[in-house]
Amino acid sequence: MTDVSTTAYTKVCALEDLTPDIPAAADVDGTIVALVRTVTDSGDVVYAVNDTCTHANVSLSEGEVDGCTIECWLHGSRFDLRTGEPTGPPATVPVATYPVKVESGDVFISVAQEN
Repeated sequence: MTDVSTTAYTKVCALEDLTPDIPAAADVDGTIVALVRTVTDSGDVVYAVNDTCTHANVSLSEGEVDGCTIECWLHGSRFDLRTGEPTGPPATVPVATYPVKVESGDVFISVAQEN
């Protein structure tokens, strides 16, 4: 397992640039990532997963968010934003997830090590 304290993070955007529950695509060091900001009782949480659906090779950032799940717009595959695991068919292969940290209102992501 990667030590998060030594992992290289890239500043991607300001937290305020992400609309809650609306996915956004970002190029992070050459990897296209789908970002999702959710608002919980304990504050904002930002998730980052690979933007390409493992079933149909289309952009997940064009899909819809429901809680901690993102749904592919083409065939309805659903993925858990926390783990990348598929939660609904037809996808059977997980998407990569990436570590995210929010500091001083900015969002940082590391694509150096996929989870």
